Amino acid sequence: MALAPGVPGVLVGALAAVLLWRGLPALRSALARRASSESGLLLAQLPLTADLLAAFLGSSASPAQAAQAVARTIGDPMRTRLAAVSAELALGAPSVACWERLGAQCPALAPLARCLVRTSVSGAPPAAALAGLAVSQRAAAARAAHARVRRAGVLATAPLGLCFLPAFVLIGIVPVLVGLAASFGQRL
Repeated sequence: MALAPGVPGVLVGALAAVLLWRGLPALRSALARRASSESGLLLAQLPLTADLLAAFLGSSASPAQAAQAVARTIGDPMRTRLAAVSAELALGAPSVACWERLGAQCPALAPLARCLVRTSVSGAPPAAALAGLAVSQRAAAARAAHARVRRAGVLATAPLGLCFLPAFVLIGIVPVLVGLAASFGQRL
C-alpha cells in the first residue's frame, strides 16, 4: 500500500499475494520429506542391491541367505528392508508373499520385488533378471542426472539474459532511436 496508495495499491497487493501463493513451493511435512529422502536413497541403492542379490542367488544361496548377506553388506535404509525380508524367509514365509510385501511397502523397491516374484513363480534363475534390473536402474539414474544437468544449464541462462538484455537495449537500441528522433526532429 505504501508503494501504490489507494485502489491501485489494493490491486497490486492482491496480485502480489496471488503470485506468491502460486509461486511458492508447497510446504511439506517432516514425514513427507523423510519419506522422499528415503525413497531417493533406496533408488540409489537399488542397482547395487540387485547386483549383490544376483551374485548370491547365482552362487546357490537360498533367498533368505542372499537377503541376509546383502543386508549385512549394504547400508540403511535398504539394510532394514532386506533384513526384515530375510527374517520372514528364514521363518518359512513364502518368498512370493515376502517380495510382494516389500514392493507394496516401498514403491521404490517395486521393480526389485516384481523381478524376484517373477523368478520365484516361474522358477527361472534370478541372476540374469537381477543383473538386467541393475543395468536398467543405472541407465535410468544416468538419464535423470543428465536431465538435471540440462535443466541447470537452462536455469543458468535466465539470469545471464536478464543481465545482458538491458545492456543490449542501452547500447544497441537506444542510440538508434535517439539518432532517428534527432533526424526526424531536424526534418520537422
